[in-house]
Amino acid sequence: MKPLLLCTDLDRTLIPNGPQPESPAAMDRFRQLVGCGDVTLAYVSGRHRALIEQAIEDYGLPLPDFAIADVGSTLYQVDTRGWKQWDRWDEQIAPDWRGLSHDQLHVLLSGFPALVLQEQEKQNRHKLSFYVPLNIDAQKLIGGMNVQLQQAGIRANLIWSIDELAGTGLLDILPASANKLHAIHFLMQQQGFRHENTVFSGDSGNDLDVLLSDIPAVLVANADDEVKSQAAKAHPETLYLARGGYLGMNGNYSAGILEGVAHYRPDIDAWLRAQN
Repeated sequence: MKPLLLCTDLDRTLIPNGPQPESPAAMDRFRQLVGCGDVTLAYVSGRHRALIEQAIEDYGLPLPDFAIADVGSTLYQVDTRGWKQWDRWDEQIAPDWRGLSHDQLHVLLSGFPALVLQEQEKQNRHKLSFYVPLNIDAQKLIGGMNVQLQQAGIRANLIWSIDELAGTGLLDILPASANKLHAIHFLMQQQGFRHENTVFSGDSGNDLDVLLSDIPAVLVANADDEVKSQAAKAHPETLYLARGGYLGMNGNYSAGILEGVAHYRPDIDAWLRAQN
């Protein structure tokens, strides 16, 4: 088997925490594949490190070789000795913030009283996260913050979302170049992987930048219909939509990942069938 860099989103992609059922044999087959010695596994997630570690424990996930966390703002190398954050990735994205830390950026935005700083474990050097009341005009707030940041020469992405359970808005500020796609390209470059031996898997809108890129990708069968519709705009040679039936599995979660990998890599398809 030729080497493979397998990059996968976690929630509702590898982790079966959506409403659709998981194929009983899928996760065992996934563990078998990534444990064969020829696969470099990278988790790509909006979760911070502690939540990724919790998911590994809760769902019995294989320990990855790398983790791109915090929506692409941190990159870790992982082994049984622990997690080592890559300073070289920090150096790559730091110029967007002109070398400022998230604490210094917080001071810069102190004139926006609606912003409530999130807990320390949800912050990192290049991720500044706030809670925002839902009765605030989010578009107006983000517009004002963008003006403030641009005037200071800061290149940033402001990512707005809603925590429906908690009933609050969430606002993450990241360096403009800190995203999943750029982080995967950086990892490929650093580890010597080309497009033909890299596969990404995802399920949701925040995976679209990678799903629609030149990186071979798979959209698991349990993905939202809206995401499937948007993904249909991609070039068919670089995006595979899992539909189930491969090795008798349903294409959801890890079954979809395996189906997509087998689509791109006939050598791995043959290996998986030989294990069946």
